[in-house]
Amino acid sequence: MPADPLVRFQRWFDEARRARVPLPEAMALATADAAGRPSVRFVLLKGADKRGFVFFTDARSRKGRELRENPRASVAIYWNAVGKQVRIEGRTEGVAPAEVDRYWQTRPRESRLAALSSTQSARLAGRSSLVALWRKLGRRYPGDEVPRPSYWTGFRLVPETIEFWRHREHRLHDRELFVRTRRGWSRKLLQP
Repeated sequence: MPADPLVRFQRWFDEARRARVPLPEAMALATADAAGRPSVRFVLLKGADKRGFVFFTDARSRKGRELRENPRASVAIYWNAVGKQVRIEGRTEGVAPAEVDRYWQTRPRESRLAALSSTQSARLAGRSSLVALWRKLGRRYPGDEVPRPSYWTGFRLVPETIEFWRHREHRLHDRELFVRTRRGWSRKLLQP
């Protein structure tokens, strides 16, 4: 097994994709506000490299506000079909605007219009008003050029710990915890 947890993560992620796990990029993101009140929701992993794990969102959303108040977060990714899970904890940082712009252009036009139409996490009087605004913006931007709103951004979770969990019979699961140190990653085995 690779000693570098980021290399191992990529191998496991690729294995989940080859196994046709539905939405292998889905990850539960846990944040907390300044008072420590936690919340969790699913987001999509859109990049993973030595710098960290990237997801995109509306900065005005609850998660966006919480990450500004308290930049610490964790994610859990579970691939039932291959019996594996990864947990990652660390601090978050903003993604460079050029990287956000590049990803924005890869999104389907309808999804870009949806991001422009919605104030994520805000109260909604009724779905019809949201759909009406989405259609209106679709007429305003009839081609593929839908501008990225300034509030639509990306976050990178910079890992401090990465735990790999593998299903084993009789609940005698394998667990390995990697902790980032000044000299690289240290590895510990954990009991199931």
